[in-house]
Amino acid sequence: MSATPIATTRSSAGMPTGLLAVWWVIASEIVIFGGLLASYIMHRLAHDAWSAHAANTNTWIGAFNTLVLLSSSLAAVLGHKAAEEGDGAKAARQLWYTFAGGATFLVVKGFEWAMEISHGYTISANTFWSFYYTAAGLHATHVLAGIIIMAVVARKAARNVDLHHVELIGVYWHFVDVVWIFLFPLLYIAK
Repeated sequence: MSATPIATTRSSAGMPTGLLAVWWVIASEIVIFGGLLASYIMHRLAHDAWSAHAANTNTWIGAFNTLVLLSSSLAAVLGHKAAEEGDGAKAARQLWYTFAGGATFLVVKGFEWAMEISHGYTISANTFWSFYYTAAGLHATHVLAGIIIMAVVARKAARNVDLHHVELIGVYWHFVDVVWIFLFPLLYIAK
């Protein structure tokens, strides 16, 4: 007799409890990011000097990271499709592509921050850079958490175990992408 967790066999509000839990996590994260972005926008509108500081962000690096995250999200969708078809090996392969995209994003972000810090743009330089590092850092933390969970789910999926988790990490990953879609124009384009 296998020990299947009860949360994987129950449903509430018309959806499996695992998926409902992910949506609750996302709802709480929306509150956090929403508050941060709303305060950023309010400060930005009140301080004309922010444009000069924002001009020092590298739009090309931000655009590259946007492409990387959106591509990794496509791999997550393809992984979910494979999991629904019962092909754990293919789902795992797609999740590893998603993992690679997230890892690439973090490496590029690390190089970007090193370059900015070397030019004196630190978290304490001014209010813009404080918001920049806080928002981008909070997002990067979510990317890191996502790729760690992605690796665990990919390893299980490769053995055709808990394929429903592929959908759960995919939903979370799409949330991480959506947050970046808001951050990219605010931090890089709106100069």
